Formats: sequence, structure tokens, C-alpha cells
Amino acid sequence: MDKYSDIFVIGGGVNGCGIARDAAGRGLSVTLCEQGDLAQGTSSSSTKLIHGGLRYLEYYEFSLVRKALAEREVLLRIAPHIIQPIRLLLPYHKGLRPAWLIRLALFLYDNMGGRKLLPASKTVDLRDSVEGGPLKKRFKRAFEYSDCTVDDARLVILNAMAARDNGAHIYTRSRVLSAQRIDSFWTIRVLDVDTATEYVVHSKVLVNASGPWVSEVIEKCTPMDPVTRLRLVKGSHIIVPKLYAHSKSYTLQGKDGRIVFTIPFKNDFTLIGTTELDYDGDLENIEVQEEEVSYLCDFVSDYFLTTLSPKDVVFRYAGIRPLFDEGVSAAQAATRDYILELNAGEEGAAPLLNIIGGKITTYRVLAEEALAKIRDYFPSMGKDWTARKCLPGGDIGINGYETALSRLRIQCPFLRVEHAQRLIGSYGTLAFKILEQVADTDALGEHFGADLYAAEVTYLMEWEWARTADDVLQRRGKLCLYLDSAQVQKLSSWMLQQTALPEDRKYG
Repeated sequence: MDKYSDIFVIGGGVNGCGIARDAAGRGLSVTLCEQGDLAQGTSSSSTKLIHGGLRYLEYYEFSLVRKALAEREVLLRIAPHIIQPIRLLLPYHKGLRPAWLIRLALFLYDNMGGRKLLPASKTVDLRDSVEGGPLKKRFKRAFEYSDCTVDDARLVILNAMAARDNGAHIYTRSRVLSAQRIDSFWTIRVLDVDTATEYVVHSKVLVNASGPWVSEVIEKCTPMDPVTRLRLVKGSHIIVPKLYAHSKSYTLQGKDGRIVFTIPFKNDFTLIGTTELDYDGDLENIEVQEEEVSYLCDFVSDYFLTTLSPKDVVFRYAGIRPLFDEGVSAAQAATRDYILELNAGEEGAAPLLNIIGGKITTYRVLAEEALAKIRDYFPSMGKDWTARKCLPGGDIGINGYETALSRLRIQCPFLRVEHAQRLIGSYGTLAFKILEQVADTDALGEHFGADLYAAEVTYLMEWEWARTADDVLQRRGKLCLYLDSAQVQKLSSWMLQQTALPEDRKYG
């Protein structure tokens, strides 16, 4: 039977899921299709920062930085379980960006976005501080400022869950084969990849939030229209064993004008990134090249007492940023702002909204602006609302982590402290749902390694669209850093053996 929807969204990344959440909460019927797993592409391959983009100021991206800085605190309020404040240190490097320029940029950074929750910037004497300990002795001072870290893939999944809670239908492993305008509706053919069956959805509006595939979708849907210029930029990251003991991050300046971050990651590691290279390769198989690994290791080694080499790397990943092509020469100078391109077709025809570019920090306001673009087609839709409503599990509150952790340990005293901390840090109050039927360690079920048990995997399969070991280990956590190949195979086999899920749980 054909399905009908007000809005059909192509793409299960942060922009697509953000739009689905916003639209569903305004009373519109929404269908979202993602060809793989949620957040499988660009949205799980970021530097894990919610930030204003300090370096964008030197490219005069004042509007983008102001918008991102304001969003930083909005997102911290609605998702405090997966977004946490951090302090970053920018060691002063004579001969690169001058000190007066950095101070000016930080003054603007402190005051442009209506900062209320995060502390202001300051200067740090590295000669007698713990932050200076890991660095080479030539660095005497640093500029310290605030931003936030985020579990990027979980941000996507929580938006999809919120969309579903408001009535949206979320389909993963579902590839759009074609989309055709027929009068005032789109007729969209979709292939369920797992079952090789096709179905049809009719929708009043089609939203193309397919990220790096946006041009491909435009050509598929409107072959007579020109394709908006798109610049694909690859960003690669590496993860190494923890470089230093304290919890702050570093913003490092390179002689080539690039910025690289070192960020404490999952207690035992340091995340390093990113490179920025133009990309025209296979979007299905994006690899980190050895020269990129060497570049990042050398970059960091120029600052730290510890010398890194590629053999220290325990994990690497890369993603493709689909940026609007302004014709600038350097990839790092390309705008991170977004373009919302509405193609209305002939009078009375169903509209197509293309999402070009953007960054994870501004996904929520992008969604609001996208809904404003199509308001004329849905005059009775509700008003903006997403800034005031927590994402699932986020009702622990900004300062509620310790309280939630104490509650979980009282409810489940058999959990190791580190296990309870990870569950609250990943799921917030949803951790209580995962463990509501668990009375002791045995009731956690099959143990797959580290602190991953069947109770959590079952929850992820039933409520968060997880279907494979990669879905669980790569995107709904980074437990792939702790499990060996035999343990991964054990998890994969166990998931394959589970009975088929009910239709309403399988497809959200």
C-alpha cells in the first residue's frame, strides 16, 4: 500500500533528522529515508565539537560565528548528556597569528553570541601550569576559551527518536530510487535494501538533505535544473592513546594556516583532527590516507613533548563535508554556512528543498529556516519549538549528571562506576529505560566485551535502529576502541540470531 506524507526527507544525517524532528513537532506528517544507518556519513565523522568556529572570524564569517555561538548554549541546554563544556588552549606561537589578533578574536568570541553559561576567555601562563606540562618548553603562554564537545552520531539518533516520538516515520537501509513530480505531489520510489522490496511514498514537499549526495539527488529529481555548485572537502581524524592527564583541549596553529585540535576522548584516548582536502573520489569508501596520518602526527609532535608516529594510531576515520562552492582556493577557507535552495517548479507543482552545506553546530537553526522556507505550503503548521524541548534523555539538566549517576547506581548497585558513567553520558535518563528490567549482573545478559551487554544491545536494536555490530560500536558509542575482532564477531553473530523485530520497532 502506498504511503502519504506532508514532507519526505532524503538523508538521515544531522540536518535531515533535525528537519524531521522540527516538522513532526509542528504537526506535519513526516517520512525520512536513509540509505544506510543513521549518521553513517558526514554526521558521525566530525571533530566532535559544538563551537562557534574561532578561525572562521579571519574569513569574515561573522554571521555564521554569531549564529553558531548562540546555538552552542541552546544545544547544551537541550542535550546536556551528550554535550559538555570544554576549555581549549591556544598556545601562542610567535610568527603565526599575532597576539593582538587572537585577543581581538577571543573578545568577539566571548561577546557575539549572548554567552551566559560558559566562562570567558583568559590568558594562561604555561610555565607554571598543568596545561603547560605536556607542551614543549618554547611555549610560554596560551589563550584559553570555551566551547563544547558532542557525541555527534548520538545527536543525530536522538533527533530521529524525537521525530519518531512526534509521529514521524524513520526508515533506515532504504534507498530512494526515483522521485517524480506528479501534479502537486512527489511520487517517491524507495527500495528496502535488506528485503529487496520496493514501496511508494507520496509527499507534498521533498527535502534533499543527502549531504555529499545532494547533487546526485538534484539530478535524479530535476534533471532539467542546474546543479548548485558543491565542494566536497575531506576531513580526516586519528585517535591515539591519551596524550596528557588533564581534561582540557588544545587548538594548534600550523605554519600552513590550518588548525588542528587535540581533544580528550572516552577517558583513555586523544582525538586529533582535522585535515581539509578537496575530494572527488568514491563516496561509499572514504579512506584516511597514510600521508594524512603522518601530517597529523607531525603537526601535534611539533607542539608536544610526546612524539607521535603512525604506529601510535589506534583508530582513524574520515568524512566528506558538502560545502557550498564560493570559488575560494583553499579548502579550509570554504564557507561552513548553509544554503537552502527552494525549487518550486511550475505553478502548483510540488516543491523541492535542497540543503547545501552547513555544520553540526547550526543544524537546529537550519531546520527552523528550512521549515520557514516551506511555510506557505503548510500555513497551519506550528511555530518554532525545538530550542525549548530537550532531546530524549536530556532531561537530566545541565548540572544534573552527578545526580542522575547517583540515581542509577542506587537502582543498579551491581554496575561498575565506569559502566554507569558511560550509560549516563551516552543515554541520560534513557539509561533507566535500558536497565528497568535488570536486577543483577546476570540479567544484563550476554557479555560482548568491555562493558557492553545484551540488555544495551537489545535496547539499541528495538529503539535506536541498530542492525549491525558497526551500528552499535561505531555510531552509538565508540566501544570499537575496546573490543577485539573476536568480540566484534561475537556481537555480530548474536545480533544476526535475534528474532525479527515487530514492524513498528524495526522501522521506527
